[in-house]
Amino acid sequence: MTLAPEDHTQQIPQGDYYSQSAPPAPPAPPTPPLGEGSRPAPKRDRRVGQTAVTALLAAVLASGGTYAVTQLGDTGTTSSTPTATATTNPNQNSSPTVVQGNASAPDWTAVAAAVAPSVVSIDVTTQQGSGAGSGVVFDKSGHILTNNHVVGDATGNGAITVTLSDGRTYGATIVGTDASTDLAVIKLTNGPSDLTPISLGDSEALKVGDPAMAVGNPLGLSGTVTTGIISALNRPVSTGTSSESPFGQQQSSGDEVVTNAIQTSAAINPGNSGGALVNGKGELIGINSSIASLGQSQGSQSGNIGIGFAIPVKEAKSIADQLIKSGKAEHAFLGVSTRDAVVTDGSAKRAGAQVVSVSSGTPAANAGLKNGDVVIAVDGQRVDSATALVAQIREMTAGDKTKLTIIRGGSRQDVEVTLAVKPTS
Repeated sequence: MTLAPEDHTQQIPQGDYYSQSAPPAPPAPPTPPLGEGSRPAPKRDRRVGQTAVTALLAAVLASGGTYAVTQLGDTGTTSSTPTATATTNPNQNSSPTVVQGNASAPDWTAVAAAVAPSVVSIDVTTQQGSGAGSGVVFDKSGHILTNNHVVGDATGNGAITVTLSDGRTYGATIVGTDASTDLAVIKLTNGPSDLTPISLGDSEALKVGDPAMAVGNPLGLSGTVTTGIISALNRPVSTGTSSESPFGQQQSSGDEVVTNAIQTSAAINPGNSGGALVNGKGELIGINSSIASLGQSQGSQSGNIGIGFAIPVKEAKSIADQLIKSGKAEHAFLGVSTRDAVVTDGSAKRAGAQVVSVSSGTPAANAGLKNGDVVIAVDGQRVDSATALVAQIREMTAGDKTKLTIIRGGSRQDVEVTLAVKPTS
């Protein structure tokens, strides 16, 4: 599902916590270069599947720097009556893991207590304004994992402040950012020795219907928890181009930000960006990054409507490890340009990503992909758009072997591909 980027026109709220001047609307995003499966020129196709739903939604960055507070009401926090006593299994290197008596009815009180010390509030101040978001403690060295759109504007000309769950506040510096995945790592300046890194879970083991909790700093309300379920998996979500920042300023990269996202019903609002999505054990399964909004007029504000998106922890950990090691991240590369298409599959029709060009010397060329091939699945996971193909490939790492299911000349066939490192542009 390809979702349009948020309009960044600002209002000045009461108080100065989120105040910032109203920047001009960002220019239209550039055409993506040849890569994982990017589309040439945006064009709406009359596709089967999710097209009708897509037209009603717009993805917006869940960052405190992208909105004006108009009212503070119920934060959406829910609770459930525990059906069993939850105990913890402490680990000196990470937050406790909660052992639930009933996995289908988690004791959220125990989960919140276990996770709280590992989630932080982030405030960013630049010449363009100020914003707020969330982050998770990644290790005891003081590295904090968050979204690029939360801290990216502080590169070179801004200040970052991190507040721990117990109220202690520290300055922080950027270790590395990755615009195309909307992830970033910052590090506390003279951070304490008693940090509690969050326990990492397995995003690939998730099932639709699993319980989930979002923890973060929505609307400036630090330490807020909301609960729900995993409402969808492998949801291709685009928040526009990475050249769009919360302050409306242009950044260096113009790659489309596409995520093979976890969709959740746990309430996510502006300020939740970079925060934790955890399972019933209190393990990190995703980094909250964006929310869906019904189409609205220019300048209106967006909030939770029960559809939020998180970057799977598998992808987030891979990028974070690379950023900590070298300050930059490598990405998997297929080497095709695609467009949305509908193809005949037996007696039915099916949406997919049609190859319109194959770059020579790339994994796609080496695997024998041809113009006109329509990719309908990656490793058995359905692909019903060009954006979906980008999302699938972007979640992988260079060197991964993957199986593409294509339709060529009316017949299905599988193509084995070994992904390479995406060239720097």
